[in-house]
Amino acid sequence: MTEVIRYIIRLLTGDNQENTWEKIGYTSDPEQMANYRIVIQPSGFFDEGTYGTNQSLPQLPLKLWEDVPILFGQGTTSMQGETLILHADLVAGTYFLISRYEEMVRPKVRDSHGRFPGRESLPYKAGFIDRPIIEEWGAQLRQVMRSQGIEVADPPSEIRKVYLTHDVDQLAHYRRTRGMLGGLLRGIKRKNERKLALKSYFGGVIFDPWYTFPYLYKLDTELQQKLGKDRCEIITFIRSGGGRKKEDKPVSNLAHPDYKLLLKYTRRKKVSIGLHTSYEAGIRPRLVEHEKRLLEAFTESEISYNRNHFLNNREPADMQALVAAGITDDFSMGYADIAGFRLGTCRPVQWIDPHTRKLTPLRLHSLAIMDVTLSEKRYMFMNAHDALQYCMSLVETVARFNGEISLLWHNNTVEKNASLYHRDLYRDLLNFIHDK
Repeated sequence: MTEVIRYIIRLLTGDNQENTWEKIGYTSDPEQMANYRIVIQPSGFFDEGTYGTNQSLPQLPLKLWEDVPILFGQGTTSMQGETLILHADLVAGTYFLISRYEEMVRPKVRDSHGRFPGRESLPYKAGFIDRPIIEEWGAQLRQVMRSQGIEVADPPSEIRKVYLTHDVDQLAHYRRTRGMLGGLLRGIKRKNERKLALKSYFGGVIFDPWYTFPYLYKLDTELQQKLGKDRCEIITFIRSGGGRKKEDKPVSNLAHPDYKLLLKYTRRKKVSIGLHTSYEAGIRPRLVEHEKRLLEAFTESEISYNRNHFLNNREPADMQALVAAGITDDFSMGYADIAGFRLGTCRPVQWIDPHTRKLTPLRLHSLAIMDVTLSEKRYMFMNAHDALQYCMSLVETVARFNGEISLLWHNNTVEKNASLYHRDLYRDLLNFIHDK
């Protein structure tokens, strides 16, 4: 656990602090406490007989440290000699959130797709799903450090990085025979749809209403030019496997000219490509490596980014499979049913395997906002105005803590004639980020 504890303390004190974390200890041993300026008092979360049991889960309502909720310990301080003792167990709280510990302890709490529901999560139930609580702990810890004569600076109030991401769940609407025939049938009542179906099927994918990548990439690159490539990255996640489950239909045929056209266009726009592991791979993680090899053969490039289809990651086996396959960064860490900060932070973190309690090289990125999460009736069911206001508040929060924000917009939600508001919402949201 020593490596994990050091990592968490560095995360709390700030990414750019030089060895200030060495002045902070995590111990209950009075003799050891004198070695540090500040000691975070362990709450017993990691104790044998407690860890991994329901007894280890935080109890609601949560206690407060100043005005910030804490998961473990007490929101008080005391002095032992010249050492300040912080009784709020920030180490256990951070570990709980970034390792997705509660999902390990509550394995039967899953939706119909095997996902841990956001509304079952502690951050949602405790009311801080839209607050990166780890950043708030870090800000208060730095205040305590300064009170103890430790020079430590707060990060600048600006967005560190924006990830504009798009999952290709279905490349086109009418390019397959079944889709075209469905369009013709619906075209009996809606003549415009009949025209669209015929034009797409016989004219080419660029005429399909779901082939919206020119629109998306135009907005994306405008923001990227404003922020710079180091602060704004565009990623398109492409599925290369699946097929047995209905959720993987239609199967992605990477040999089809439509996919080759997308790849060519994506390369021309200098957009990064990530693996969109199939729904089936979420159930059978051993398929991840095979799907990665297929996508690498298609793109003739090394793939290091991943996002699970349906966000149906099932830790820890899926995470371990990503590491084994050579994936360095995963962008699946969002809830389908609620927007916000699943990991309790707006910074990328190294995944801690809660079964082995070991730090891994896999970086996790919170998915703060997904288009359909905002609009679907079974999820947040927001109107356009409320969705924009909520998204802007998340962006402002990320800027406050110098974090990163990851957005997921699907190509089929921004078609011109869609009844959904996502086309305009995406444009307005990127303009808001542009002006921050």
